[in-house]
Amino acid sequence: MTDSNQNDKLAAELAEMRQVIADISAAEKSREDKAFDQLYEELRQYKEDFLFQAEKPLLLDLLLFYDSLNWFQETLVKQEMSPDVIADSFQYLLEEFLEVLYRRDVVPAEQHDTFNMKTHRAVKAVTTDDESEHQKIAQVLKRGFMRGAKPLRPEEVIVKRYVANK
Repeated sequence: MTDSNQNDKLAAELAEMRQVIADISAAEKSREDKAFDQLYEELRQYKEDFLFQAEKPLLLDLLLFYDSLNWFQETLVKQEMSPDVIADSFQYLLEEFLEVLYRRDVVPAEQHDTFNMKTHRAVKAVTTDDESEHQKIAQVLKRGFMRGAKPLRPEEVIVKRYVANK
């Protein structure tokens, strides 16, 4: 066999080996892509289920509160209620809603007489000529809430500001 024939035979075998390696590589890449796609889909489903399971207790509590609101509305429509009964029923709804928040570790912030930047947000200031009233809270506009030890929503307040008479 001549060197030329031998070289042609080796070149053909080398080309065949390259093709086999390329086919194996393509098949492996396809398997990796399929495995990645399957893993991605499993993670997406896990995430969706995790979020649903995390939100479900809160949503069920809100649905119970919704039922209470419907009861209150139906009672108002069907019956002539005295203002005292309406006020008591409305207070019951507020307490029930606070209970929903309590179950999520959300509680009303402790009320203070003096402005604190960490727990209050001043939305307005009113002047006072009494220096001892400086930084005192004149009025709470929106109640603040805490989750654990952290403020969830600061209390919105009107703060007194001392201005000396001239």
